[in-house]
Amino acid sequence: MPLRMTTAMIAALLLSTPAFAEITIADAYARVASPAAKAGAIFLELHNSGDSDDRLVSATSTAAARVELHTHIDQGGGVMKMTEIEGGIAVPANGMHLLQRGGDHVMFMGLIESWHDGDVIPVTLTFEKAGDISFEVAVDLNRKPGMGMSHGAMKDGKMTHGGMKDGAMN
Repeated sequence: MPLRMTTAMIAALLLSTPAFAEITIADAYARVASPAAKAGAIFLELHNSGDSDDRLVSATSTAAARVELHTHIDQGGGVMKMTEIEGGIAVPANGMHLLQRGGDHVMFMGLIESWHDGDVIPVTLTFEKAGDISFEVAVDLNRKPGMGMSHGAMKDGKMTHGGMKDGAMN
């Protein structure tokens, strides 16, 4: 095979390789309805600073027997139904997806122990492209909807302020 053809094939392959998603997690918190609850949820912001769409496909934790991606569906007449999300949650390139109360969230069923304000819950989120992101999230039973900080980001299991890119503060 001529050298020019080989070089052209390598260049075409490199140029066709998609950019990977760069996922960061911000403003995460966990809640339960009461200390006796058998289920809880976490809410957070998923930020994708990459040039490629990604998808949150699953979540795991040692804090519950089962962890699922859930959403609320308006049934009409003021009735909301919570259901598991089939196919995961899209996180657009250079965009974000908010997991919030009354919307998409990570649901924990069959809690191993009761959650109390200030407890720390281990979580691993699995993305199609970014892979596994493990971190800890604090239980905040006093938080009201809309009280988000939106100034921190989580990467490699550590909370930062002002966001992070490649481990450096912005």
